[in-house]
Amino acid sequence: MAFDVTRRTFVLGTTAALAMPGAAWALNESQASALVGKLVGAINKIIDSGKSEKAMIGEFEKVFKRYADLSYVAAYAMGADGRRASGGQKKAFTKAFTGYMSRKYGKRFREFIGGRLEVTGVRKVKNYYEVTTVAHLRGEAPFDLKFHVSDRSGKNLFFNMYIEGVNLLLTERTEIGAMLDKRRGDIDAMIKDLSKAG
Repeated sequence: MAFDVTRRTFVLGTTAALAMPGAAWALNESQASALVGKLVGAINKIIDSGKSEKAMIGEFEKVFKRYADLSYVAAYAMGADGRRASGGQKKAFTKAFTGYMSRKYGKRFREFIGGRLEVTGVRKVKNYYEVTTVAHLRGEAPFDLKFHVSDRSGKNLFFNMYIEGVNLLLTERTEIGAMLDKRRGDIDAMIKDLSKAG
């Protein structure tokens, strides 16, 4: 089923998110910009590929695994409930969350066909770098997407994204919390639901 993607649905519908890690040490402005440049290039290549939605989602999962700090993101999304999760549950959640993000982003970005992302600027903010990109959608006014980049994990990775000021990580934490509430705090049941969501 296709989505009617406009600027509003893209902003409000894309609700996967990434969090703010700790201090960035060796990372510099040039490296942060280069990382997002590669990320944007990968996204543009996928949306221009002409592949099926299923194939594109598989490609987006590879992109997230390459460019996002997924372990941190998943832990942040689970929030305080992560403290009572077992090691096995955390591992299963991270795997399910990665697939969930890929499906969610993949479906949205597939409707980005004919558009593009471009890097327009970078600046240091506290202990990380904010790289601004502009999204050009067909028939819509351009709008900003901002990626936050850190080397906290030992690699240069992005850990948060804002679309027109909307912090996607916080939205995602709320959604995961709602899934847990629906299952009365049952982490295993929430992970099962998450593996099919997006």
